Amino acid sequence: MVLFDEVKNKLGFGCMRFPLLADGEIDLEQVIRMTDLFLASGFNYFDTAHGYLDQRSEKTLKKALTGRYPRSAYILADKLSGSFFTKVDEIEPLFMSQLEACGVTYFDYYLMHAQSSNNYGHFQECGAYGKACDFKRRGLIHHLGISFHDSPEFLEKILSEHPEVEFVQLQINYLDWEDEKIQSRKCYEVCTRHDKPVIVMEPVKGGMLSSLLPEAEKEFKALDDGSAASHAVRFAASLENVALVLSGMSDMAQMEDNIKTMSAFRPVDEKELEAISRVVSVIKREGGIACTACRYCTEVCPKNIPIPEIFALMNAESTGRTPHGNYGEITKGKGKASECIRCGRCEKACPQMLPVRSHLARAAERYKVSE
Repeated sequence: MVLFDEVKNKLGFGCMRFPLLADGEIDLEQVIRMTDLFLASGFNYFDTAHGYLDQRSEKTLKKALTGRYPRSAYILADKLSGSFFTKVDEIEPLFMSQLEACGVTYFDYYLMHAQSSNNYGHFQECGAYGKACDFKRRGLIHHLGISFHDSPEFLEKILSEHPEVEFVQLQINYLDWEDEKIQSRKCYEVCTRHDKPVIVMEPVKGGMLSSLLPEAEKEFKALDDGSAASHAVRFAASLENVALVLSGMSDMAQMEDNIKTMSAFRPVDEKELEAISRVVSVIKREGGIACTACRYCTEVCPKNIPIPEIFALMNAESTGRTPHGNYGEITKGKGKASECIRCGRCEKACPQMLPVRSHLARAAERYKVSE
């Protein structure tokens, strides 16, 4: 894949889930240590977006990466998000502010963010793809791609209408590979037919595949001493048309585990695929809420309901895991599940296509005493 020749070792640092301190501020000291280890271990691809971490991700990268290393030491990807522009004239000022926030003069890779039937029309009406091509002609970006959350049919439409797209970022993990909603495999096959390399996002599905029930965990333990996350990352990285796998690492332990996995990468074998199939059966039988904590829902919630935290609490309680805080702590100073006005903005924003309002109604009933 000539397009990604400059990318080292097939693992990217996703910058949507930087570690946080108790007060909610980004733990810059730990981000710096993670960045240093990532680069020292022979990796160089960083992925951010303007909205990540309440618009703090880009600025954090400037402090941890671009302000400390020469431009040749890293590959940087950023994204054009539809929620930050309403007309074509707003795109260039936004783009320039992204360059400034990141502390660079160009992006190696730039993506039309989270393309789907919900926002593609907005990008078309505002001439966003044309503007991106203009940035590329001016040397402000080197490669143009899209990140995508929708059906394979809609992906076919975008790639047919925009052959200038060079690569596609897809949600791929072993749980979603044959999922009827996410349709990872079918979307991957569309990219292959169009000869577009794939970047994988959510290889461990927001951490869901890194912390398994004992019944599922034992399937991997019978194979080797690798972590549950390592098997998920290797599943995605083993696909022939995958150029690299992004991992949204949120602490040093996750960074170390991923570096160990991908420094000596080996594709999954038949025994591991059989174990993965059994793990999928266990997870589906568990029936938890498949939230990846991407927080796109909270960005649009008019009631400031901490939806991912509530869903994580419900999942923990349903499976006997130890929850991180109780309902009162999670919702302190924020909206309660019972305050949902059923506007549906969360469901339109959700890449997992979850029935968020129905889950919140269940939460409101479950925790009504706590409220």
